[in-house]
Amino acid sequence: MTNGQVTSAETGVIHGRFQVLHNDHLVYLLAGMALCRHLVVGITNPDPLLTRDEHADPKRSDPAANPLTYFERYVMVRAVLEEAGIVPARFSVVPFPINLPELYGYYVPLDALYFLSIYDEWGKRKLEYFTSLGLKTHILREISKDQKGLSATDIRRRMARDEPWHELVPPSVAHLMLKWNIPARLRKIQQPT
Repeated sequence: MTNGQVTSAETGVIHGRFQVLHNDHLVYLLAGMALCRHLVVGITNPDPLLTRDEHADPKRSDPAANPLTYFERYVMVRAVLEEAGIVPARFSVVPFPINLPELYGYYVPLDALYFLSIYDEWGKRKLEYFTSLGLKTHILREISKDQKGLSATDIRRRMARDEPWHELVPPSVAHLMLKWNIPARLRKIQQPT
């Protein structure tokens, strides 16, 4: 594990649910990109079969917290990184079943440097997963949850309530959310049955 300066790893792995990718996610992705030659972006909770309940963050597996498909998030991550000027040859986007560490080797290179931020018990739990496999890690940020900044949960809530949200996400994300009619999808998911 490293907390200090990393000159440049050949390959880095960074991850997130990106439900919805917001401006702080972009800062996080670019921080990882700056520390490696090739960045593998792992999309967690890629589908219901590769998503497990997690005691450190029980809401993360809730269908209402996962309105976008893997493919939608794949398109969104690629669009955001390309919009930020990152050449597509410098990154890959893959599914990453974060709470199934026994499957990591099927999706991501195990000899890469794994980037993460820690805000809460879930961040600590992910670090445990990585270290249990002997993976090299680099903590990009470790701060308290109240200092975290933007929250995708809050952005989804704003979208569902038709409150302002566009300025909280990169322009390509705002475009895709409207193109795919995600605010209406969120309203439908959040309606009581």
